Amino acid sequence: KHGRLPKLSRFPGSEEELPLSRQPASAKWYDRRDYVFIEFCVEDSKDVNVNFEKSKLTFSCLGGSDNFKHLNEIDLFHCIDPNDSKHKRTDRSILCCLRKGESGQSWPRLTKERAKLNWLSVDFNNWKDWEDDSDEDMSNFDRFSEMMNNMGGDEDVDLPEVDGADDDSQDSDDEKMPDLE
Repeated sequence: KHGRLPKLSRFPGSEEELPLSRQPASAKWYDRRDYVFIEFCVEDSKDVNVNFEKSKLTFSCLGGSDNFKHLNEIDLFHCIDPNDSKHKRTDRSILCCLRKGESGQSWPRLTKERAKLNWLSVDFNNWKDWEDDSDEDMSNFDRFSEMMNNMGGDEDVDLPEVDGADDDSQDSDDEKMPDLE
């Protein structure tokens, strides 16, 4: 009698050796003057691998109690400095800090392509329209606030002249109105 043939599961090319299909990790991102931040939301991550390239980011890890395999490949909107980009792992996520290749350049989106990726969203809790900030705008706002605070009857506030505001002459609508019935 011939015994059973051994399973070939440990030999190269067997089904167990093939990588399981990987699903992208959900992520959120936000833009700053010198950096772009991406947070991959994977709890209890293991074997985290983040590869920064000039125009691409590759992220992979095992996540959760079932060691689910995640893989994200992102063709970036603009170039980054891979040597000055870094990541930090926590129990709940992996935060990537990408140093922009050109500081002060706004990124309207994270990816080169305009395609909507269902795993990627904007982190509105951290989003800031930094490109609109300027000292001149704030000083105009401060002057406006000061003017509004002084509108409470302060005699020293110079209001613009309004034609006819001090005119005591008779107007056509100054006639006596008929009584209401």
